[in-house]
Amino acid sequence: MSKAKLNYVCRECGASHPKWSGQCSECGEWNTLEELAKPTKTASANYAGERSEIVALSQVKFDQTARAAIGIGELDRVLGGGLVAGSISLIGGDPGIGKSTLLLQAVGKIAQSGAVLYVTGEESLQQVALRAQRINVTANDLKLMAETQVEAICAAISIHKPTVCVVDSIQTIHTEAVSAAPGAVSQVRESAARLVRIAKQTGTAIFLVGHVTKEGAIAGPRVLEHMVDTVLSFESADNSRFRMLRTIKNRFGAVNELGVFAMDDTGLKEVTNPSAIFLSRHSQPISGSIVTAALEGSRPILLELQVLVEMSHTAQARRLAVGFDPQRLAMLLAVLHRHAGIAMFDQDVYVNAVGGVRIHETAADLPILLAAVSSLRDRPLPSGLLCFGEVGLAGEVRPVPEGEQRIKEAASQGFTRLIIPKANRIKKAPNGVELISVERIDEAMDAIR
Repeated sequence: MSKAKLNYVCRECGASHPKWSGQCSECGEWNTLEELAKPTKTASANYAGERSEIVALSQVKFDQTARAAIGIGELDRVLGGGLVAGSISLIGGDPGIGKSTLLLQAVGKIAQSGAVLYVTGEESLQQVALRAQRINVTANDLKLMAETQVEAICAAISIHKPTVCVVDSIQTIHTEAVSAAPGAVSQVRESAARLVRIAKQTGTAIFLVGHVTKEGAIAGPRVLEHMVDTVLSFESADNSRFRMLRTIKNRFGAVNELGVFAMDDTGLKEVTNPSAIFLSRHSQPISGSIVTAALEGSRPILLELQVLVEMSHTAQARRLAVGFDPQRLAMLLAVLHRHAGIAMFDQDVYVNAVGGVRIHETAADLPILLAAVSSLRDRPLPSGLLCFGEVGLAGEVRPVPEGEQRIKEAASQGFTRLIIPKANRIKKAPNGVELISVERIDEAMDAIR
């Protein structure tokens, strides 16, 4: 028998190389090439589970009711409204964050109306049963299977045809067609490919649990994220009982949707009003604190931003931000100096997004500058104030998406005074809410004097 030909694949970008080298020539990363052995036998089925025929778009038959709600509102939100038959979802997160707990609760809900298969490759059946007992999952139709061979898993799916199957985790699964050890690039890639094929053929929705690296990215080849339909990231701040489930990729819904859970002794509980947990109600007004309305997917969430401005005792002032881009902070301070005449070149500036969240949009630009000026002058901002808006290099305050939704969310939480971009102003403000629309950054500074 001829020796299997080896290939080397970059785990960061998925590029293929005929021989090993220290640096990937495609993405430039170092020490990311891993051995990939070609399978000794090939599968006859297609990835999409369809026959290779050319058909017109109008002739394609599909089910309008293919999406089914799980019963956990926050999980349904990040999935785009529920599970799609035959979909593959990859969920990653730090060890112990609650991935297995969340999925066990989810399949416990689904098992009340359909067949479910939970495949564990890391734990024994007794350990899974103990967790199910602790979180009060008692569905009789929930089937368990301790298996790491992908051929056996695919056979069980073909025979039992469950509505949903959970594979925990993809790094422990292996195929006999590849000689590499479980967790290697070739094993993860081929095992995931076979699970994708069986999902498309049978219509079973499959959840894959993935390990993460020390940088927080999902371990394994990057091609794994391209193969699946949905990629979810389970995140948590240090020493916090709150968990955030974020959508990174979704072929059936919007990305960057956010679901919030609270961990307790009986599992994960939904947080239906995330704005309440991220807001701190101070007994008295404090300088450098402001509330903004951030948009996570389709949901506006109110967040508290805190800024501390202190005289610098070093040659170069520090710019430190937690939950916000430090480079953008430095740019905003330069805009503040140029267009509002407020200099902080000799001040250390620290920014913190309360609750351990990360702000990925530009609506926090204006509130951060207002909080910085408040801290510099040691003058608290008015109570009941909320602000959002993007700041441009020319000192203009630019509009942000879904401004009306942000205004309604602020009004529902009791805020009475809003500083917003002029382009986001609505015709009729909510009862008891004063809208202050600004076009320039100096107008916003005048509004807080």
